[in-house]
Amino acid sequence: MSAEAFRPPKDQRRIIGIEVLLVLGVSLGYSAVWSVVDLVGKLVAGGPLSAQTTSLNPSAARPPGLDLALQLVRIVFGVVPALLGLHLLARSGRADPLGWKSRRVGHDLAGGVGIAAAIGIPGLALYAASRALGLNTTVIPETLPMLWWTVPVLALSAIQNAFLEEVVVVGYLVDRLGDLGWRVTAIVATSALLRGTYHLYQGFGGFAGNTVMGVVFALFFVRFKRLPPLIAAHAILDLVAFVGYAFLRGRLGFLGI
Repeated sequence: MSAEAFRPPKDQRRIIGIEVLLVLGVSLGYSAVWSVVDLVGKLVAGGPLSAQTTSLNPSAARPPGLDLALQLVRIVFGVVPALLGLHLLARSGRADPLGWKSRRVGHDLAGGVGIAAAIGIPGLALYAASRALGLNTTVIPETLPMLWWTVPVLALSAIQNAFLEEVVVVGYLVDRLGDLGWRVTAIVATSALLRGTYHLYQGFGGFAGNTVMGVVFALFFVRFKRLPPLIAAHAILDLVAFVGYAFLRGRLGFLGI
């Protein structure tokens, strides 16, 4: 069923617009602004971006027990903005706006694998090319000590990233912009550009690759109204990057890592 059927009265759209800005302000909108400022700092530092590094899962503290505690705190509270978005959608009276109730776990996982492959393989090529051109930093997926909890924490981090980003920037944002009467092209472009912008801290290659990914994901959601395959795809992409790097560190010279 289209979002048009749920479109609220005109006097409520202002409230929805403010709600969207607040949800983004405590989540990926804030990340987008931070990434722009961070990229400016990298550019004024001098030298090519490829000579600078970006760490995605850094060690938080010593000793290891405290590091684990801080990693878990980051992961747990990292999903709160997504839960807020889900709560607000539920309060608006939607029956199943994100496709949760249709439980097709095998189908969703298979779709996620296919989407991840379609996005991940070209993404690696784009990353390598952008680094070679000096347009992207060297992205280090993780710098955690290799302990018994490292792989589980990286897996949880991948799931947290996927859940937060897909719920907020696809499920919640696409639905709410539809409420505001935006055209599909504008909704898809906004979702994709937001995704690209909050990855600018990686460089221009990160922006381009994630913007393309954002277009694909937003169009998929507009067409099928199902978020689980996108969460699965994103989690698989991050899981391969994080855990793969943990075991292959120093053996990925063609990627600069």
